[in-house]
Amino acid sequence: MYRLLTSISAGELFKRQLPVFLVAFLIAELSYKFHSFALECVAFLATWFVLDGALHLLIGLRSQERFQR
Repeated sequence: MYRLLTSISAGELFKRQLPVFLVAFLIAELSYKFHSFALECVAFLATWFVLDGALHLLIGLRSQERFQR
């Protein structure tokens, strides 16, 4: 987490991570009811990771399509 916060600029952090964080938080809040804080926290972090990875892949594919044209 420390590396995440120190390796990218504040603008990029808010532009890229905040929307994905909020979507993952909303999914976790509405969907995950494990009755265990630890399990819900791990599920939230996994959701955030998967959503961020999917967004990163989608953005990468779009940029490759633009360069191929």
